[in-house]
Amino acid sequence: MLPATAIATAIVAGFFSAPAHADAIRQTKGQWEDKFRQLEGEDWPSPTDYRNAAGAPGHRYWQQKVDYDVKATLDEARRTVSGTQTVRYRNNSPDALPYLWLLLDQNDYKAKSIAAMSETSSAGDSISIGEIRRVKRMQEWEGGFTITAVRDKDGKPLPFSITDSLMRIELPQPVAAGGGEVSFSVDWSFPMAEQKVVGGRSGYECFTAQGEDGNCIFEGAQWFPRLAVYSDYEGWHNKAFLGAGEFTLEFGDYRVALTVPADHVVAATGVLANPEQVLSPAQRQRLDQARDAREPVYVVTPAEAEAAERGRATGTKTWVFAAENVRDFGWAASRKFVWDAMGVRQSEGDVPLVMAMSFYPKEARPLWDAYSTKSIAHTIDVYSRFSFPYPYPTAQSVNGPVGGMEYPMISFNGPRPVKDRKTGRLTYTERAKYGLIGVVIHEVGHNYFPMIVNSDERQWTWMDEGLNTFLQFQAEKLWDKDFPRQRGEPREIAEYMRSRDQVPLMTQSDSVLQFGANGYAKPATALTILRETVMGRPLFDRAFREYARRWRFKHPTPYDFFRTMEESSGIDLDWFWRGWFYSTDHVDIALDRIVEGRIAGSDVEETARMRKAMRDAEPPSLTALRNAGEKTVVERDPATRDFYDATDRLDVSPKARRDMAERVKDATPEERAALGVKDRFYRFSFRNVGGLVMPIPLKLSFAGGQSETIQIPAEVWRYNPRSITWQYVTDKQLVSAEVDPMWEIADTDRNNNVYRGPIDPVVMKIEDARPGENRMKEFDLQVGPGSLATQPASPGK
Repeated sequence: MLPATAIATAIVAGFFSAPAHADAIRQTKGQWEDKFRQLEGEDWPSPTDYRNAAGAPGHRYWQQKVDYDVKATLDEARRTVSGTQTVRYRNNSPDALPYLWLLLDQNDYKAKSIAAMSETSSAGDSISIGEIRRVKRMQEWEGGFTITAVRDKDGKPLPFSITDSLMRIELPQPVAAGGGEVSFSVDWSFPMAEQKVVGGRSGYECFTAQGEDGNCIFEGAQWFPRLAVYSDYEGWHNKAFLGAGEFTLEFGDYRVALTVPADHVVAATGVLANPEQVLSPAQRQRLDQARDAREPVYVVTPAEAEAAERGRATGTKTWVFAAENVRDFGWAASRKFVWDAMGVRQSEGDVPLVMAMSFYPKEARPLWDAYSTKSIAHTIDVYSRFSFPYPYPTAQSVNGPVGGMEYPMISFNGPRPVKDRKTGRLTYTERAKYGLIGVVIHEVGHNYFPMIVNSDERQWTWMDEGLNTFLQFQAEKLWDKDFPRQRGEPREIAEYMRSRDQVPLMTQSDSVLQFGANGYAKPATALTILRETVMGRPLFDRAFREYARRWRFKHPTPYDFFRTMEESSGIDLDWFWRGWFYSTDHVDIALDRIVEGRIAGSDVEETARMRKAMRDAEPPSLTALRNAGEKTVVERDPATRDFYDATDRLDVSPKARRDMAERVKDATPEERAALGVKDRFYRFSFRNVGGLVMPIPLKLSFAGGQSETIQIPAEVWRYNPRSITWQYVTDKQLVSAEVDPMWEIADTDRNNNVYRGPIDPVVMKIEDARPGENRMKEFDLQVGPGSLATQPASPGK
């Protein structure tokens, strides 16, 4: 059976019809479509005791716990890592588990892996140097895990099998439901990838070009066999890793001992448990000083790092790290590392001091000294305001071969300065500066989403990358109001939104087209619009914070997010989720026509003057104009002329005066008041060209220079999602109108946003509204041929 995401994709693609239950209410005549029908019960899974209808964890919510004790060694000469790990698995589910699934993501580097064999290439007749380099490297080098042993707690072998990037361990007896535990160990090794050549999320980089020091930076990510998630909504999350969709993992406690060359500095998830064995007294003193510093303090100074680069230690050191309640573990090691640090104190509640720390080679200075650690501190400040206090003791940024990747408490980031051609000194461009600040915010921000709010990017890219990119956009704008950033700004998504080469956001990660635009930019933009235009900041911020706090250290799904945002804010957003997350519609709202209506009141002379002014503003008949050289019958023959030729058709007759006097005499007080209304009734005809229903920000400019922006709610489209007429009443004279003046709704065609035509004047007759008659009739718009029909009156209004 196809998952819901695949069904949504197929429906949009037109491969097959929607399932019968989705058509329970449908129009069979005309082209009506209900863009506001509820997703609950149709496209969303039913609430359970594990996940309730409000979008919160249910009273029987559960998740597994996995603890790791890992001992690993980096062989610098061979570029390999080997290790042994002891795992304790606690089964909190209601199901007994006869086997366990582990993730072997390094197996993507095997020549026959699904990831390698399913790569596609251009159909053209050109190839890049980088692609040639990678192809040749993969011919002579192959990565992937070698699993040498799997044993139970007594040291007895356990049978296991490997399927691509997954390993299944068979257990002698199932792990009991409701709290049963099992312990086992795995011995493994793998060759590290030369990251700049073969890519990926980890590997090494060596500085071996002419004039460089020959040393390497090693980054360990997805580097040990990790337990797959077993959840209430999917069971085992055992989909192979293909390189795009990342991962979700179980939380647990880690103790990791990393043995590296003695002159290496190691950054890793968690807290350094044995500083006395690996740091000098001066370095320990500087690390302690950094806790209360207002500026970053060097723990390992540039001079110390350069001294280490000039030699090679013969022995090794073991760095021990401990981390509690994390879902993964990453590390980096090099003798090239400068290390700076600064304590970050959070304002909310009883939360620990966070050590913001950066590790980088001399090639990253002076850019990294200036901005990396301060960017970490800023990220914690902004993200905590939107969600919850940062709960971990460290947050780290490492410069190495990986351009941008995140793991609990540690991130790998790439931008560096460049050498000035004239002076030979390192300097940085504006692009490198903001690139570094942006990537540090993004990757450190991933600690919140998904390292703590533990969504599954292998299924839903936007829950990880989109939510994080939205918060990155907020943090960047709070760093510098002119921060040169595109993702998250509604005006920047327009070109992608109208493109045809895209899929809905609810598409499974490995099938996403235009990954950056779809996984990052579009959901970030959607949330920006939701915050600034649809919900408003107070309601959005409260609901978003509610979601983050409900699901920290848990496994949320999209439906938990959708339900929480609605339940916490009190706003029905099904139309928004359907348009932005389940479709590829775009925003294009055209303002086609404006009509200015004035009431035909009790002053019949004034009404006549209005009608004459409207008539006189019209151009004459072209045919009559071109007949000017030929006299008409009326002009030639005086006998054909009578009273009506001597008077203006719009002059007020005595009978009209008597009729109005009689009407005023018999009118009710309400009717007399209506006849005296002098306001202008403006009717705006909007057309939904793009198909995505949205609120309509409408700027009204009046005579005298005044202006006002009205927010018309999205519900204005509920009776007709294609075209509507909306009315605005004012005593001011309108001179122009513009849709989306602040470019806030990602409208893809601004050419139809500003109404450039004439504002058509009409005289509005008041319908009779006697007792027993229909008081709900619309004003009679006396418009000419070719005018757009007005919107049907709302039922019951």
